[in-house]
Amino acid sequence: MSDNTVELNKMPLLDHLIELRQRLLYSVLALFGAFIVAFFFAQGIYDFLNQPLADILLEMGASQDQSRRMIATDLTEVFFTQIKVAFFAAAFFSCPIFLSQIWFFMAPGLYKHERSAFAPFLIASPILFFIGGALVYYLIMPMAWSFFLGFETAGGENSLPIQFEPKVNEYLSLVMKLIFAFGICFQLPVIMTLLARVGLATSAGMAAKRKYAIVGVFIVAAIFTPPDPLSQISLAIPIILLYEVSIYMAKIVERKRGEREEEMEEELDDETGGP
Repeated sequence: MSDNTVELNKMPLLDHLIELRQRLLYSVLALFGAFIVAFFFAQGIYDFLNQPLADILLEMGASQDQSRRMIATDLTEVFFTQIKVAFFAAAFFSCPIFLSQIWFFMAPGLYKHERSAFAPFLIASPILFFIGGALVYYLIMPMAWSFFLGFETAGGENSLPIQFEPKVNEYLSLVMKLIFAFGICFQLPVIMTLLARVGLATSAGMAAKRKYAIVGVFIVAAIFTPPDPLSQISLAIPIILLYEVSIYMAKIVERKRGEREEEMEEELDDETGGP
């Protein structure tokens, strides 16, 4: 084999590596640009994230004729918290760019029917993540914060009052954990449908393991949510519904695969002159 032939065989791999580097560079630049923009709005974003808690605390403070606040126990805590907020917002808003770069890298190597099948998942994934995050913000957080604030005590003659004063950094960490946990859990239909497409999961198998899935869902909900029943149930019920949606999507995938196989068999019969 000549050196020229070897060089020609190496070129496609080299081209793929160059293309991958270019796509990664675009993604990193998009993340960095979004981070710079988000940093200037970090305080506003943080105020938005703590609004559910602020509403409850301000209401409690007004009813008890006392002010409520958040505290920072380290000189650099607020600054680094805003850095985390900016990175969190940048990752969230640049996610469509990440997915589009993945698509541009993979699309040339896919058949037409594979591209048409894979594209909807890239669209559905950020939408489902957004729905999970919205569920946390508008439903889970108000319920959870009200539950935990219920453990405050006014104190008495022989006891000291217990008043909740959340730390800036710890509050952000908890909120980010909840949003990412719900967002990732809401990717269940996408993951299970992809597994069904490659033959690693079937609708019948998922339906047969439904009771084990329900137990697993409640375990996951107990791990990722605050330790109050309302939060755990609020995460578990949507995931169970999404599991049922996954079974339905797997049935659609299997039906389309069967129709495609029948068409291929008919085309083969026509070419060979079979029955």
